[in-house]
Amino acid sequence: MDEVMAAAMLAGADEFIMTFPNGYDTKVGERGASLSGGQRQRISIARALIGNPRILIFDEATSALDNESEKTIQRNMSTILKDRTTLIIEHRLSTIRHADRILVLDQGVIAESGTHEQLMMDKGLYHMLVSQP
Repeated sequence: MDEVMAAAMLAGADEFIMTFPNGYDTKVGERGASLSGGQRQRISIARALIGNPRILIFDEATSALDNESEKTIQRNMSTILKDRTTLIIEHRLSTIRHADRILVLDQGVIAESGTHEQLMMDKGLYHMLVSQP
């Protein structure tokens, strides 16, 4: 149970889980039917962390999160990513800003590659996307 709770805390799920009548023992229905989209995403992230996998793939893992929940995930990202390979597919640029390497796709082809800082200095497609209001 300690591993489940630690994963839930990293994913920002512990806060809402503890509001349930039975906490971690609450039944939430088939496929989490009684949970919001953001809550389901946080549970999915927590489940992915259990067992300390060497490789993680996050495909739009924060798309349904509100800003506060996304900030919680971002604060915990260094712990989540530590000692593992992680592929993050994301449209929210704030989620990938601290990645070791960012690949920018343009019509299915890698157009640019580098860190956030490198790509911003190159003033290419990534720079344009980040600079949009």
